[in-house]
Order: sequence, then C-alpha cells, then structure tokens
Amino acid sequence: MHRQADLRREAADSSERLAEPLLARRLALLLEYQGTAYAGSQLQANAPTVQGALEQALRNLTGESIRVALAGRTDAGVHAKGQVAAFNTSSRLPLDTFARGTNALLPLDISVRAVADVPSQFDPRRHALRRLYRYTLHLGRQRPGLLRDFAWHAPATVDLDPMTEAARLLVGSHDFASFAQPSEARRRPTERYVTRADLREKGELALFDIEANAFLTQMVRRIVGALVEIGSGKRTYAQFASLLEDPQPGAASFVAPANGLCLMQVRYESDPLA
Repeated sequence: MHRQADLRREAADSSERLAEPLLARRLALLLEYQGTAYAGSQLQANAPTVQGALEQALRNLTGESIRVALAGRTDAGVHAKGQVAAFNTSSRLPLDTFARGTNALLPLDISVRAVADVPSQFDPRRHALRRLYRYTLHLGRQRPGLLRDFAWHAPATVDLDPMTEAARLLVGSHDFASFAQPSEARRRPTERYVTRADLREKGELALFDIEANAFLTQMVRRIVGALVEIGSGKRTYAQFASLLEDPQPGAASFVAPANGLCLMQVRYESDPLA
C-alpha cells in the first residue's frame, strides 16, 4: 500500500511541475501473462480479462479513464510472453515508474515487461507484420504437475516424425478455412501467410512454433489437434494436406486445449519495445 501511495504522489508531483496544459502521449507496453484465470485477453462484460485488469491498473495509477488496444486477441486460458498493448494518457510519469507502478497494481499473473513512447498513430494490431505462437505438448508417460497450466499432456504416444513433415505444408499462403470456426470462415477471408511452422522435441516436451501475418480464431489449436491426430495414427498425411488443398470450414474439428498455447512475439517494421 505504501508503494502504491508513493507512486501516486510521484504522478501528482510530475503533473504539478508542468506549467503548460498536459498533452496526450501514446505509450506501448510489452505484456506477459498467464491466461489460466482469464476469459481471454479482450474486454468482456462480467468476466475477468487481461484487458480489463490492465485498464483498471492504469486507471488507478493515472486517475484517467484509459482504453487499451491489443496486438492480438488470445482466448480463455491462452498465455502470452510478447503481447503488445497501446493507449493514450496525459500522465508524464517516467517510463520506468509507469512500468513499476502498473505492475504494483496488476494481478500477479500479469506483468508489464517494457514501456515505450510511440507515435500517436501507432496501432499494435494494424501495424503488426507477423505474430509468433508456440504450442507446448507434454510427451511424458505421466501427466505433468508443474506444467499442467502450460502444456497439453498428449492423450497417447505420438510419433513426431509425420507431424513434423505435415507441419512443413503450412508454410506459405493458404486458405485456412479448415482450421477456422465454421461461423468465422463463412463471414471473413480465411487466407493467411505462414512464414514459419516447425516442431521440435525438447526433453519430454514437443514445441510447435508457427508464425504468420495473422491468425483465425482457434487456428493454431485446430492445427495442433490435426497434427496430433497424424502422430497418433488417426489422420494421414494426405488427409492433412487435403485440409489445405480443399478447405472446408471447420473440417479440422479437434481443438487442442488452450493451456498449451502462448503468444510469444509480435513483430513490427520498427519495434518500439525492442
């Protein structure tokens, strides 16, 4: 409580030192969060969200009503290591104080890792070039304890070799309607450009990294679900290829659990938070 009071006094002192009226500045935040307790990143009525918690913390710190824009929308239970947020404020707090103050007011499962001043027109979503997601599979014989919120324990022994081969098909420009929610696939364009899709083994874990210009809702989790079906013998390589060659809305119906997915990085032409 004393720390929060000190930060608020620092904010007030900073404002009093300015003779001219305060002009709005735009700030970008690099966010890290565990999504387990949240109904997603985007603001929702009557449900805990990352955006809601962040806006409340910023409101308490600055005394302003602040609306945050996010680079990407993550579903309930999905985590982030490199989410980017941006907002306008009249506060003249130093950047380091802004980071410390916001973190002091946030729940412990959300953290501001960096803060930067950005141009007034900066839009974390529209200006993003690519987004990198990682899905973590646990391959051990027994389900994990410590990693249970961060990895999906594969339901049976899976063969990573055919999964790795199939993942290579994802690179390039494709219609990903098969990996979209049927309702979404019918109302918006479903073509995406994937620049990277690779699967590698690390101890008892398998890490699937996929980077693209944008993603459809549940797209990564449906891709992982289809890959695991290949690895467990429930789907063939040819059947996976047909999901891309002859896309049918929602054809990849097995959605991998949310807890294994993490937004790792959002890339910009000039990264303000690098």
